[in-house]
Amino acid sequence: MAVEAERGPRARVRWLGLWDGYFVVCHLVTTGLVFTSGAPQGRRVVALGGLTVAAVWYAALGRQLLTGRGGGGRRNVVFCAGLVGVFALVAFADPTGSFALFGVVPMLMMSLPARPAVVVAVLVNLLPLVAWWLRRGAGGPPPLAAVLASLLGVALSALLGLWIKRVVRQNREHAELIEELQRNRAQVARLSHQAGIAAERERLAREIHDTLAQSLTSIIGLVQAAETEVADAPGLDGSRRHLALAGRVARDSLAEARAFVAGRAPAPLEQSSPARAVRRQADGLTAQTGVPVRFAVEGAEGPLPMQVGVVLLRAAQEALANVRKHAAAGRVEVTLRYGAGRVGLVVRDDGGGFAPGKAGEDAVDAADGRPAGGFGLAGLRARVAECGGVMTVVSRPGEGTVVEVHLPVPVGGTAAGAGADDDA
Repeated sequence: MAVEAERGPRARVRWLGLWDGYFVVCHLVTTGLVFTSGAPQGRRVVALGGLTVAAVWYAALGRQLLTGRGGGGRRNVVFCAGLVGVFALVAFADPTGSFALFGVVPMLMMSLPARPAVVVAVLVNLLPLVAWWLRRGAGGPPPLAAVLASLLGVALSALLGLWIKRVVRQNREHAELIEELQRNRAQVARLSHQAGIAAERERLAREIHDTLAQSLTSIIGLVQAAETEVADAPGLDGSRRHLALAGRVARDSLAEARAFVAGRAPAPLEQSSPARAVRRQADGLTAQTGVPVRFAVEGAEGPLPMQVGVVLLRAAQEALANVRKHAAAGRVEVTLRYGAGRVGLVVRDDGGGFAPGKAGEDAVDAADGRPAGGFGLAGLRARVAECGGVMTVVSRPGEGTVVEVHLPVPVGGTAAGAGADDDA
């Protein structure tokens, strides 16, 4: 696919390079003939000057027109008029300069529509005869050989010009077809990728609906039944509080599962900003463990693309889940930092810490050396990398843990949590 992507530009460059070579050969041969002709020196100087002007005229304007990037229309007419004028000067100054017709006529055919190009080419081929007649002072008709040569030049110029025009048009069409094919292939690949993602999402949605969502619904029902049984029992305030927390966590998890099944944004971000969603996670840790969590926002809070907001929320969930399961921390700090074109999340705890794995993956429990968190941090690192961000984990046994996530914020992204609620 990468090779075909280059064929279109290569086709244009190839035919233009061949034409440049042909033009240079015609110019050098004509210049040599004029330089060695028997015309007076003044006329040869004028002819050589005209050939030099023609080369500069082609390089400055004609080459862009031949590639189709010069604007077309009026500029083509201006280029052809200038080219004919310079050729007339060369032909009238030195008849040997008429050899330049082999380069002038193809350029006329490539720069103008077919019919005007043929007419102009015929007139240009007659210029050497007119020049000869004027030099003779209208003393008689030109020789038959000169007339026949001009007529043959007209026919050959027209045929050559039309052939070149056809070849150039076919090369351009070929290059455009290759570019269109490349665009279509890229679109097909993108659509296939999206279809694969949609099919996998649909499969996972069915599995989640039939397993996790149903299990969470059953757990919520059981928790509610247990709450009803202990509602009036004395001395069970702690049990009621834990049941309420369990019910809240189960309902939040069910809302997340349903949001995934429906293909929506995570439930905490649907009606809230990322900062408030992260703060709820911090408050949830305090409610579940009693560990005080200090939450702070640095910088001017602004709208974030939905993908960035989701990554921040998942990073907070994973880091705080590790604190709850492994850290045995006495204090946790969660900081959300907004900056120009970037956003960051820092979760710091003073718990037991861990020894990071060789690849910087999940925690190793400081107490017994067993893996502490499965693949949570590794998965989070991959999620952050998909957004072009960077994640770092700094920890040592007995010295706590710092998890930092830094994400770029592209301009014009769809904001996450556009309808922020009013709670703290």
